[in-house]
Amino acid sequence: MTSIDEQGNRVGAVDKIRGLCLLGILMANMVIFQYGFYGMEAGSAFHLSRIDEWAHRGLQIVVDGNFIPIFMFLFGYGVYKLRRGLVQRGLKPGWVLVRRFVMLIVFGIAHSFALWEGDILMGYGTMGFALLLFANRKPKTLIIWTLLLSLVLIAAGYGTGDSKSEKEEKQRIEEYVERSIEVYQHGSYAEIFDFRLSDDPDIPDLPGNGAVLAAVVIIAMLPMFLLGIIAAGKRWFHDPGRERRRYIGSASVLLPIGLGLKSWAVLHLSSAWSGVWLTAGAGMLALGYIALAALLFSIVPDRNVVARAFQAVGKMSLTNYLMQSVICTTLFYGYGFGWFGKLGVLSGVLLAAGIYSVQAAASLLLLSRFKIGPMERVLRMVTYWSLSGRPRTRKVPVPDPIGANVG
Repeated sequence: MTSIDEQGNRVGAVDKIRGLCLLGILMANMVIFQYGFYGMEAGSAFHLSRIDEWAHRGLQIVVDGNFIPIFMFLFGYGVYKLRRGLVQRGLKPGWVLVRRFVMLIVFGIAHSFALWEGDILMGYGTMGFALLLFANRKPKTLIIWTLLLSLVLIAAGYGTGDSKSEKEEKQRIEEYVERSIEVYQHGSYAEIFDFRLSDDPDIPDLPGNGAVLAAVVIIAMLPMFLLGIIAAGKRWFHDPGRERRRYIGSASVLLPIGLGLKSWAVLHLSSAWSGVWLTAGAGMLALGYIALAALLFSIVPDRNVVARAFQAVGKMSLTNYLMQSVICTTLFYGYGFGWFGKLGVLSGVLLAAGIYSVQAAASLLLLSRFKIGPMERVLRMVTYWSLSGRPRTRKVPVPDPIGANVG
């Protein structure tokens, strides 16, 4: 399996894990593309079959909330890797990283306004600025921060089960979902755009509004980002063949515990502890999936077409992520095929697998002719402020302070 060299070449294992993660994200998002963000809270409006109800329950346990943390982990890994490579070239990483984060925010704004409100790029771009405070810290410091923030996040989940106030909001949600069905199935692009911006179920905001919400988001996202930085500094994916025992040990512990906690939480959503177990279980499952994927990719030869397909999707993750929104909004919204609420949860899972397969084949074909995807090229051009998408100068390498602290 491909490993990184001191010139900052890509880590094959990370690209493959990122590609696999995009499949999980598409399967999780498929429910939202089909029913909206609140659709499953008013499932009766869509007359789901028993099979679809169980399929949704399975997705809640195995998929929902498990793959976004993996992307957070890989983003932290990538930030460390990019910064380290720049320092080794004798370049100052500050403005390079700032331009990259700003461009991700720009992509996110365009994506959320023009296509679909379920965007993650703005959050990642914003969190990138917070990561600049941690990218050069010692492992012990990062571990302490990760543990403290994880405990705060898990504790915040207590009492988030169904409450009386939430039950009172159910009617507003159901009314909103009824309106959304008509708009998303038959509306034009302009009508759907206006609905997304102007209509909502009128659920009260958190106390303190923006400031509190921003703090909650940072606390929720930082632990997985920091773990990614630690993993990059410790070179956990550079020689997967030698790391198999670590992967086996991690997966065998984290996967059963994570599945157990999430299963209990999903089956007991009214419990005050459901939020705690849901949060803890999702984090453990995400790390368990990373370990399991790394183990499998360490066994499967690089020349295997399936491994190459996952790697190709991972290399073009930004392009493929945006294309998933283009494809699915076209399929489900009124200005396209108008399938909103009509397909079914299980059929949606199969459709997600089909869309991903097409993306994998297209990614392999495109990368056989070009080094990177189109959106990745734009991001690199802005990051390095260069039409070639590469650093303009390459100076004599200097001692790597990051590696000294984290390696």
